[in-house]
Amino acid sequence: MKLSRPGTGALLDRKAVVSWALYDWANSGFAVTVISAFFPLFLKQYWSAGDDPTVSTFRLGIANSTASIVVAVLSPVLGAIADCGSAKKRHLVVLTALAIVMTGALPLVSRGDWLLAIVLFVVASIGFSAGNIFYDALIVEVAHDERLHYASALGFSLGYLGGGLLFAANVAMTLWPQKFGLADAAEAVRVSFALVAVWWAVFTVPLLLFVKETPSRQPAAGWTAVREGLRELAETFHQLRALRPVWIFLLAYWCYIDGVHTIARMAVDYGMALGFEANSLIVALLITQFVGFPAALAFGYAGERLGAKPAIFAGIAAYLAATLWSYFMTEVWEFYVLAVAIGLVQGGVQSLSRSFYARIIPAGQAGEFFGFYNMLGKFAAVLGPVLIGVGGALSGSPRLAILAIVVLFIAGALLLSLVRERDGVRSSQAAD
Repeated sequence: MKLSRPGTGALLDRKAVVSWALYDWANSGFAVTVISAFFPLFLKQYWSAGDDPTVSTFRLGIANSTASIVVAVLSPVLGAIADCGSAKKRHLVVLTALAIVMTGALPLVSRGDWLLAIVLFVVASIGFSAGNIFYDALIVEVAHDERLHYASALGFSLGYLGGGLLFAANVAMTLWPQKFGLADAAEAVRVSFALVAVWWAVFTVPLLLFVKETPSRQPAAGWTAVREGLRELAETFHQLRALRPVWIFLLAYWCYIDGVHTIARMAVDYGMALGFEANSLIVALLITQFVGFPAALAFGYAGERLGAKPAIFAGIAAYLAATLWSYFMTEVWEFYVLAVAIGLVQGGVQSLSRSFYARIIPAGQAGEFFGFYNMLGKFAAVLGPVLIGVGGALSGSPRLAILAIVVLFIAGALLLSLVRERDGVRSSQAAD
């Protein structure tokens, strides 16, 4: 069945779009429960029990940055190989399976064994982030032209809803473990890690069944795909340099998404460093998730009607204001207000960035170009966590390091203002 919205001539395959978007629902459980919430808490209070809090913050920052560096280095190569062999789904399955197994192993890590916990977390994060290269690239298989904004926003909104529902269930287990037949909150957290792995596996199935990948004109496999992928990577890099709107957008994205990723990964640790209770921080994350569900859809509609750039600018402005406020924050209620503010714009900035980029790149080379997109996104996620981790360790105050993010949002907005979507679409169509 085809789905058409008033005012557009483009069509969507309903089953394919929803199946594709459900992968966001599937892997957002890892992003919220593991990356943003329970891993930072458990690392500080259980796996690093007895250590100085600034030490565990440093370990978390290094773990996040290590995973980001690995994915950043591999992203362009993986994207090129996938395009060459028409193997986006196959690569997505392998990387997702790796992440699921590592996540499922976290409950087995003993108290105080922080090194093993970090190794499993880093490998799972690599599988999660590298898999998103192929997931993002598959968007051009299910939507086209102006409908890209709608499809991308649907994915992020379902991610917020699915991740939020699973997270809410996990939080309930940690607050009232006895009602779920569990001994204590620590056991509830371990069970939560296992539930994330199961949830991720189950809701990946629709994408595998109902999203069809366009065959490559010259399919390749094995080492042939690797060689061809590396060759095409070099060609794509030279082509990218000639597509001015694309590379300027990538620089802008590199700057502002650094702040977005840093806030998502380090917010809980930052709140704990300010002395806020863990339960209050968990509630704030829940607020962000459920506010983010309708807000991401609203950004998708705004992107279709007003254009993606104005909506992204609005999101960057909100992040800038929230970051400045967080420097002066002293009360828990302020953290809740910031959680609402971030929830209103986080999914929108990410979804419209993805769909805007998909509109200005050659559709037939989506894997390669999204490889560069994810590479910059992951390199962006290196600087912020390191600044917060090292800054907190050296100064004893996390407030000073947070100001570096302000510069990144401003630089991103200035660079984005130089990108003209119409020129990007025209140049990408000429190159395809």
